[in-house]
Amino acid sequence: MADVTLRKVVKRYDDVEAVRGIDLDIADHEFVVLVGPSGCGKSTTLRMIAGLEDISDGDIMIGGDVVNDVPPKDRDIAMVFQNYALYPHMTVAENMSFGLRLKHYPKAEIKSRVAEAARMLDITELVDRKPKQLSGGQRQRVAMGRAIVRNPKVFLFDEPLSNLDAKLRVQMRIEIKKVHQKVRTTTVYVTHDQVEAMTLADRVVVMNHGRIEQIGTPNELYHHPATRFVASFIGSPAMNFLPCRLEDTAGQLSVRLTDRIAFPLPPQRAARYQAVPRTDKLLLGIRPEHVTESKPHVEPGVEPFDAVLDVTEPMGMETLVYSTLEGTQICGRVNPNAGARDGGPLRMAVDLNNMHLLNEVTGAVL
Repeated sequence: MADVTLRKVVKRYDDVEAVRGIDLDIADHEFVVLVGPSGCGKSTTLRMIAGLEDISDGDIMIGGDVVNDVPPKDRDIAMVFQNYALYPHMTVAENMSFGLRLKHYPKAEIKSRVAEAARMLDITELVDRKPKQLSGGQRQRVAMGRAIVRNPKVFLFDEPLSNLDAKLRVQMRIEIKKVHQKVRTTTVYVTHDQVEAMTLADRVVVMNHGRIEQIGTPNELYHHPATRFVASFIGSPAMNFLPCRLEDTAGQLSVRLTDRIAFPLPPQRAARYQAVPRTDKLLLGIRPEHVTESKPHVEPGVEPFDAVLDVTEPMGMETLVYSTLEGTQICGRVNPNAGARDGGPLRMAVDLNNMHLLNEVTGAVL
């Protein structure tokens, strides 16, 4: 096993910087997910770790050794691709053992490793089949098995689930997590799906425009985002952002949204934002689960307001409701029995104990 370290890594394509001087430390046995929108540099970063892309500047280390000029075959990594890359004329067992046979491993060891990987992935009964006889999920398991039998220092996954349907993606996420719990190999996983990132990772690396926006555990990123980009990218539906300003009213710090709507801040939030200049352009960030139907007994820090619903989306266990406040659309989560209907009024409440305040200009969370 091995740790992976990136120091000031840059990737340029002519005059375009795809990756802009990133630093990243991945510990031994850790499962780290690189997530971000298309074009953010996550796949390019993975390919540089694999040696499939040359780096323009900086250093990449695996197990403490600089591998900038080491070819991919000598880095002791195993990569699982989006398109499976299975040989159609070989059986499952032959596909899984191909890398070991190239390196002339003893037949008995090859057989043992393939059998163990097949058992782990629950594909023992498929080892004599050809890829065309397998479903998409089964092919993905074979591709994972081919990586597992090599017992590499590092696993690299490049959006491995993007070709699968929604139900199978959920199933395969669980399988990948189970495999990592058993094998505990250092893993770097790339996806554009923030749900995949949150459910799989020990730590998530959020990338944007070739830079790292924030690194943290899934809970840290969800509850304590550092920037507007992270706050909006992590979580579904996305966080609501409402233009606002702070004002002092009779010794009470409030957040004013419109001429007619201002909410007094809970004491702990008021203390946190006391030093923020009252003239700053701000955004109130609040997640949909903290915008709910108003309850008979209002808790401290939960402020009611009246809304007219534009659209409702019944989801079974909850209903997503969308309304417009001074030209800004906001999303809330309400009980299915709250009486929400398209075009209808609803008494709502916002939980300011879980609010975020952002600088509208810089996007930084205050």
